[in-house]
Amino acid sequence: MRILVIEDNRDILANVLDYLQLKGFSVDCAQDGLSGLHLASSGHYDLIVLDIMLPGIDGYQVCKRLREDGRSEVPILMLTARDALDDRLQGLNAGADDYLIKPFALSELVARIEAILRRSRGSRKRQLQVADLSYDLDTLYVSRAGQPLKLNPLGLKLLAILMQRSPAVVRREALEESLWGDDCPDSDSLRSHIHQLRQVLDKPFPTPLLHTIHGVGYRLAESADAV
Repeated sequence: MRILVIEDNRDILANVLDYLQLKGFSVDCAQDGLSGLHLASSGHYDLIVLDIMLPGIDGYQVCKRLREDGRSEVPILMLTARDALDDRLQGLNAGADDYLIKPFALSELVARIEAILRRSRGSRKRQLQVADLSYDLDTLYVSRAGQPLKLNPLGLKLLAILMQRSPAVVRREALEESLWGDDCPDSDSLRSHIHQLRQVLDKPFPTPLLHTIHGVGYRLAESADAV
């Protein structure tokens, strides 16, 4: 199981990392909101441990943007020194799955992580489907009308975001941030990857699924005007 810990307190972060690794988890970490958002958007994690009080953007914003950008299947456990009901409700309303108040016992943190993972295994949608297009997130197998499709890693990530948000329009800015964080190569990079994806996804088939919404972004759906 791979976990991302986003926490700016170095002592807490070090203790959490050591304990989680001792318990057999693979752990990545970030110490500010933007770095954490980039890692969460660019990698695959089974769970995110997210502090609320972070430099850059706070945990509420990180959580909300992850949910909006289509990574809605990743469970999020929030950590905070705030124990007021309104603070807990704000975290849960932003999309968190659970809430742990500082100071906490590391054994309780692991118990909550394991409980969330048990729940998510039973409910997480691992097979994406849009029309005759299928994507197995566990095996990374993509097919359309029963025909296997080959995509590079960035194409797979782009496809997952569009399928998870389908039939909604995903804005260019949201896609660029999910793919590259604050380090988007240039203004034409996304357009180039969309073109490559369209060549694999639509060119061999009679009905296009990937639609450009000019001036806004892209939509993956059976029709360009799907709602």
